[in-house]
Amino acid sequence: MSNLIADWRDRLTHRRVWALAAPMILSNISVPLVALVDSTVIGHLPHAHQLGAVAVGASLYTVLAWAMGFLRMGTTGFAAQAAGRGDGAALRQVLLQGLLLAMGLAIVLGAVGVPLSDVALHFMQPSAELDQLTRDFFHTRLFGLPAALASYALVGWFLGAQNARAPLVILLVTNLVNIALNLWFVIGLDWGVTGSARASVIAEWTGALVGLALARHTLRAWPGRIAWAALGLWQSWRPLLAVNRDIFIRSLILQSVFFLITVQGARLGDATVAANALLLNGLLLTAHALDGLAHAVEALCGHAIGARNRLALRRSLVVACGWSLIASVGFALLFLLAGHLFIDMQTNIPDVRDTAYHYVPYLAALPLIAVWSYLLDGLFIGATRAREMRNGMLLTLLLALPFAWALQGLGNHGLWISFLSFMVLRSLTLGAVAWRLHRRDGWLDAAAR
Repeated sequence: MSNLIADWRDRLTHRRVWALAAPMILSNISVPLVALVDSTVIGHLPHAHQLGAVAVGASLYTVLAWAMGFLRMGTTGFAAQAAGRGDGAALRQVLLQGLLLAMGLAIVLGAVGVPLSDVALHFMQPSAELDQLTRDFFHTRLFGLPAALASYALVGWFLGAQNARAPLVILLVTNLVNIALNLWFVIGLDWGVTGSARASVIAEWTGALVGLALARHTLRAWPGRIAWAALGLWQSWRPLLAVNRDIFIRSLILQSVFFLITVQGARLGDATVAANALLLNGLLLTAHALDGLAHAVEALCGHAIGARNRLALRRSLVVACGWSLIASVGFALLFLLAGHLFIDMQTNIPDVRDTAYHYVPYLAALPLIAVWSYLLDGLFIGATRAREMRNGMLLTLLLALPFAWALQGLGNHGLWISFLSFMVLRSLTLGAVAWRLHRRDGWLDAAAR
């Protein structure tokens, strides 16, 4: 206990954590704020199926794009360890490999996205109006996929290189452009749901181009040259691909859970799927803010492992955990006391508002439950131990399925209780896996080999 108190009182660690976390919190919050603006703009159009189309279409796109989140997370761990070693050549190789992987995956996902969306909409059984608008929104969003995946790789690389300002610039530019164009296209030009999708596509390409310009500037601080011959060798790709494969499986499971919430909500009616979308915007706002501290864990723990500094590793975890707990309590109180205002801000459709009000207490409970899994993800990513993180998610899914099956008769309440159970199990399983790894290897020897 005395060590924990001493670690918490270390001012240098607080400064290091917040030097990375503060810019990432600001940039991360801008992501759900865009979804919030999309919902707010479309939510004040006259029909619930218009808001539902944005919710369902965005979920379809998110399953594809966010399942590729390993491009950010995998890149962060390797870049952080290279920075800890002072290896500029390795930093260049990680960046180039991440960008090449992003472009290849964008081509594959673009080819399979349309048929997959047809299958998903078939199982959802939405109304005819919701079906058509969802297709229009989703098909338009696919044009921004290459830029979105490139931005994932860039943001992860910058964070691993201990540069949190560049991701802030990328994401702020992307999302400010998205907000401005969303208001112009939807309200000014009356393009409706399709206008919202077009705004996102233009914004994603703008952010990717800004990120490439910033990367060139950042590399000047890390001397080194790319080993071009190594890019043609399987051995140079194997560690990155292995970590990314495991993070992909983990992310796919997580995104599938979010997508199933939308699917089940769509079966319960247009008002329910729209209400769940508004509530999930609150979850995204919380998760992205708390992820700023988790990103600091990724970068600082990866750097400490690369430098083999046990004290820095422990202090980074203690300080990040303390601030994450404080922030999660704040979000819980915010939604508990002002959840109705949060819903009212997003829509004036009476049926959607009345439906959403019933489920605000679930939203208030989520930050306190989910915060631990965010922090543990950060530790695993910094150590590039994605296999254990993947196994923890698979175990969570297997344990959560019986709860979801048993509660399906409770309608939307059962859906939210199942989701809360999933997040509880996720934190517990990740904690158990992390403790087992600590006892077996110790985190300084835990980096992927």
